[in-house]
Amino acid sequence: MRRPIPAVCILAAALAADLPAQVSYTVERAVQDALTRNLDIAAARYGVGIAEAKRITAGLRPNPVLSANADHLDWLGTGFDNTTNNAGPSEYGVRADFLVERGKKREARMELAAADKTLAQLTFEDVQRKLVFDVVNAFIDVQLAKETLSLAKENLQSLLRVAEVNQARVATGDLAVVELNRSKVATAQYQTAVRQAELQLAQAKNRLRLLVGEDSGNIDVTGAIRRDVGPSDLTTIREIAIKQRPDLQGAKQLQARNQADLRLQLSQTKIDLTAGAEYRRQQSPSARSNSIGLYISAPLPIFNKNQGEIARSEQEIAQAKALARSMEAHILNEAAAAWEQYTSAGQLLKEMESDLLNRAKDVRSTTEYSYRRGEASLIEFLDAQRAFNDTVQSYNSARADYARALYLIDTVMAARVAGQP
Repeated sequence: MRRPIPAVCILAAALAADLPAQVSYTVERAVQDALTRNLDIAAARYGVGIAEAKRITAGLRPNPVLSANADHLDWLGTGFDNTTNNAGPSEYGVRADFLVERGKKREARMELAAADKTLAQLTFEDVQRKLVFDVVNAFIDVQLAKETLSLAKENLQSLLRVAEVNQARVATGDLAVVELNRSKVATAQYQTAVRQAELQLAQAKNRLRLLVGEDSGNIDVTGAIRRDVGPSDLTTIREIAIKQRPDLQGAKQLQARNQADLRLQLSQTKIDLTAGAEYRRQQSPSARSNSIGLYISAPLPIFNKNQGEIARSEQEIAQAKALARSMEAHILNEAAAAWEQYTSAGQLLKEMESDLLNRAKDVRSTTEYSYRRGEASLIEFLDAQRAFNDTVQSYNSARADYARALYLIDTVMAARVAGQP
């Protein structure tokens, strides 16, 4: 006879079936998904499309103007009758006017629009660069939160083992009840630490999920915290950054854009001509006649010679040059700061791995062994446990800081793919 399935098992299976499948991310996949699905990137991408639309508009020629007229019509209030009113002869005409742009204005508009599009593309690339850095930082936050949770669980298991031993020792009269209560209090504290670590992990995952545009709320990360070797010297970082940074290229492109704007404003000083042609027909009861008229008109540049826009363009050129110099100085400073962070984090990590970490592990294991044998007090064991926890936590933070320094160097140099030069 088959045993009935407990209702609790059925409910647990139903809840598990409703949970979304876990989506596992590597850092490369996180970056790629963010570049294709992030909402901020989707909004910024429209800037390039808008600039392309403006470029199309800049290349369009002015439309001709078509006019039709009827004039000198006899009107008596009851209808047309030029035999009585003698106001004619009636005239009917069709006229077409064309704007003739001079000074290569259309070419200047197209040049300016093309420069604006290039600037929009560089701006979009810089948004991508910053997004990549945000994603890898969020990825490291998840990795560090997982390490913190794993450490908290390990500490809790160690305290639970001690509490179990103390329970047995109290039962045999080998340990005072107050020592058991102390171990239980310490266990409760580490249980709180586990819950806090779980909350931090959930928050870190939510931030990463938002950046990569993942709809599922159940995500995880795979792979070790980055630990490769960065560039060998600061000069290399600076040279690559000056060559590849899209924001610096954008600052230089802004100069080219403003130069194109100045050429457009200078071309605006050339007067445009409006050429027209008209066909006119006169008609009366006794005669009909046809005529053609040719027209040309031009504004007189007496007051407005576009002086203000020319002066504005010249000032914007000077401003763009200053901005480019300022941007280059900031990038060189960013490179120096990233290099200092990288070398400092690497040195700290090596020092911790060479000596401090192993010592903390040895002290914790030795003190736990001694406490089990009754050769050490609970206070000594808890101090060793706390020192071990602080040391490993500092070590994990140092690993994360080193990885962040590597990613920061990538960002300074505008490396598109995380972890690759």
